[in-house]
Amino acid sequence: MIKYILKRLLVLLPVLLVISIVIFGTVKAMPGDEVTAYFGAGSRATEEQRDQVREKLGLDKSLPEQYVRWLGRVVTGDLGNSVSLKKPVADVIGPYVWNTFYLNALSLIIALLFAIPIGIRQAVKKGSFFDNFWSVFSLLGISVPTFFFAMLLIFFVGNNIPGMPINGMYDPMLKSFGYASVFQMIGDVAVHSILPVTVLAFSNFATFSRYVRNSMVEVINMDYIRTARSKGLKEKVVIYRHAFKNARIPLVTLLGLYIPSLFSGAVILETVFVWPGIGKILIDSINNRDTSLAMACLIFSAVLMVLGNLLADIAYSFVDPRIKVED
Repeated sequence: MIKYILKRLLVLLPVLLVISIVIFGTVKAMPGDEVTAYFGAGSRATEEQRDQVREKLGLDKSLPEQYVRWLGRVVTGDLGNSVSLKKPVADVIGPYVWNTFYLNALSLIIALLFAIPIGIRQAVKKGSFFDNFWSVFSLLGISVPTFFFAMLLIFFVGNNIPGMPINGMYDPMLKSFGYASVFQMIGDVAVHSILPVTVLAFSNFATFSRYVRNSMVEVINMDYIRTARSKGLKEKVVIYRHAFKNARIPLVTLLGLYIPSLFSGAVILETVFVWPGIGKILIDSINNRDTSLAMACLIFSAVLMVLGNLLADIAYSFVDPRIKVED
C-alpha cells in the first residue's frame, strides 16, 4: 500500500507542476498593478518608491524567473506576504481555512444524515410518490444555483425572522466587547451558521441522495439480493447489510472528491453571506490584486483536489474487495 501511494504521488507531481504554471500565469494576467495594491488606492508614492517596492516584490524580473522563485518558496512552505494586509500569507489563510472547514463539514454531515436513508428508501419504493417527490426535490437542489437559493433564504427567512443573522460569522458587538463564556460564542457562531449551512446542506443532499438512489436501484435488482431474500432474511438485513454495502462504492468516490471542498471553500456562498472563509478571502485578494494571497489560495485548493482523488482511490480498495491495490 505504501509503495502504491508513493507511486501515485510521483505521478501527481507533474500534474501539480502544470497546475502551478496555469495558476501563476492566470493570476499574473489579471488586470491591475501589485505595486499600486501595496501602497493602496490614491497613494502619492513617488516613482522611485514604486521602483523600490517593485524590486522588493521581485516584479522587476522576467515572468519565468518570477515563477521559478515563487515555486521555490512554495515548495519550502513560504507562501510569501500579502501586499494588501502586510503580513505573511500563511498567517492570513490559517484562520479562514478552519472557518471554511467548519461550514462545509457541518453541512456535509447534515446532508449525509438525510441523503443516505432517503436515497435508500427511494430505491426500495421506486416509482412511488415518495420516490417521485424526493427525485423532484433533489433535481431542484442540483439545478438551482447556490447564490440564488441563498438570496431567497435571506429575503424570505433572514428578513422576516427577528434576530436571524444574514451575514458574518459573529455578532460584531459581542465580539468587540467579548463573550461572557465559550458557550455564548458557540451559540453565536451556530446562529450565524443557520442560513449558509442550510444552503450547502440542501445542495449536498440533492447530489448524494441521487447517487445513493441510483446506485441502490442498480444493486437491489441483482441476483444475490434475490437469493438473500429467498433465504428468508429480513428486508432490513437485505437492504442495509447486503445491498447498501455494495451501493456505497460510488458514494466513496464522490466523498473523496468532496474532501477538498471542506477546506477550499464555497467562493460564491461565502461572498453572499460575508462568511470569513477561504473563498471570500480569494475573492478579496483578486479584487485587491494581491497575487501572493490569490495564488496561495488556488494552489492550496489544487493540492487538496489531487490528494482527494488519491484518497478516493485508496478508500475504494477498502470498500470493494474486488479492487486490489497493486504495488
